[in-house]
Amino acid sequence: MTDAGSMMPDITMETPDGGSVKPSDFEGQKLVLFFYPKDNTPGCTNEAKDFSALKADFEKAGATILGISKCSPKKHQNFIAKHELTVALATDAEEGGLSDELGIWTEKTMYGKTYMGMVRTTYLVDESGKIAQVWPKVKVKGHADEVLAAVQAL
Repeated sequence: MTDAGSMMPDITMETPDGGSVKPSDFEGQKLVLFFYPKDNTPGCTNEAKDFSALKADFEKAGATILGISKCSPKKHQNFIAKHELTVALATDAEEGGLSDELGIWTEKTMYGKTYMGMVRTTYLVDESGKIAQVWPKVKVKGHADEVLAAVQAL
């Protein structure tokens, strides 16, 4: 996993509207990247809704929020519409994406089966593109508030 103090890799991802986005697009402002496993699952839905509820507070503190998973742009569109999300989402590449580069797309095991999956992780990136703080293996409850406090302190 890439640690605080490192530069955030600059890898392009697809947006739900068919456009693209990469971390350097936000140079000069703080950036919160929250990586989550899958759209429309309980933890991921709660996390996206929590960040959406605090979006105005993050903006007031000079930060943009971007949620990232490997779900397709079409799934992201449905996720946004179904839960009235206000945070931006992006689709990471199936292979060689930002989560791969950060080391958070990794082998997981559930019910004795091994598969590749996203480790729920949040990165706070400063105005120069440097990782200021990392939250590995995030527990959703209270997480968005904790990240907001870190943004405000940065």
